[in-house]
Amino acid sequence: MVGIKDVARRAGVSIGTVSNVVNRPHIVSPATRSRVLSVIEELGYVRDESARQLRAGRSRIMALLVLDLANPFFVDVARGAEQAAHDAGLSVITCNSGQRVDREESYLSLLAEQRVRGLLLSPVDTSGAALETFRRSGIPYVFVDRKVPADEASSVSVDDLAGGELAGRHLLETGHRHVAFVNGPRILTQCRDREQGLRTALEGSGAELSVIETSELDVVSGRDAGARLLGMSPRPTAVFCANDLLALGVLQAMVGAGVRVPDEMAIVGYDDIEFAGAAAVPLTSVRQPARRLGQTAAELLIAETADPENRPPHRSVVFKPELVVRASTQYRR
Repeated sequence: MVGIKDVARRAGVSIGTVSNVVNRPHIVSPATRSRVLSVIEELGYVRDESARQLRAGRSRIMALLVLDLANPFFVDVARGAEQAAHDAGLSVITCNSGQRVDREESYLSLLAEQRVRGLLLSPVDTSGAALETFRRSGIPYVFVDRKVPADEASSVSVDDLAGGELAGRHLLETGHRHVAFVNGPRILTQCRDREQGLRTALEGSGAELSVIETSELDVVSGRDAGARLLGMSPRPTAVFCANDLLALGVLQAMVGAGVRVPDEMAIVGYDDIEFAGAAAVPLTSVRQPARRLGQTAAELLIAETADPENRPPHRSVVFKPELVVRASTQYRR
């Protein structure tokens, strides 16, 4: 691997001169600068950025650790974070825990070793145990899509209790009195809150609630849940799903079985990913501002890392969800 010494030797200058050409070119004479740059191109020299950052004690790389990159919601979160980082002259590396605690722990350990500038985290392990070792590194972090007390860390989230209520009230208003909820892993705060919001909406209405739990928040699990719905007697007339991927899987199961949506089964999802509106039956969904979540979280982290000696107080930002009504639900007469 070509090093700075090789460049200095070939160009006939000191190591310090090469360093100045790379880092402070304005203080080097044009002739010397041109000679050194010519050698750099000839030898293919690349600056060791990690070593430079280690000496300076600052990294220009932030990390984003999300639950599931197969979910377009988290892709949009990453896009928002990347835009904010780019605007600040920083970069983002994105890691995927795949909803696995062991993988989350492994990434947290690796990111601490690499001394990233800061971490944006959508955690699997909401107990905080997996985060404990990372905390001791002193690297700042901000939670994304999860609210925590401001004395612990900054966080950016959506009011999932309100989101669950929006879905529940909509189904009541459209005349449904037997509702199913297809939930994901209950270890996730978001799943628990969305179910609780639905229960709050249905409370006192006389409506019956059935709950189906899945181990994953994906389309395959949604299809499996749809098969279970089809086998229920009496069958619910509406289903609210913890995210859009589950809802799209349920929709596939209903269409495959010849069940008319929404006439025989109304379906509501959560997240309002791009595919929700493009489904065979456009999906009613509770919208989260995914890009704004990522962008806001990154902006908070950038502010907290701008001056390590004078970090601003932690902040908790909570966005309100919005119900987007499409063809998968309708008013029943």
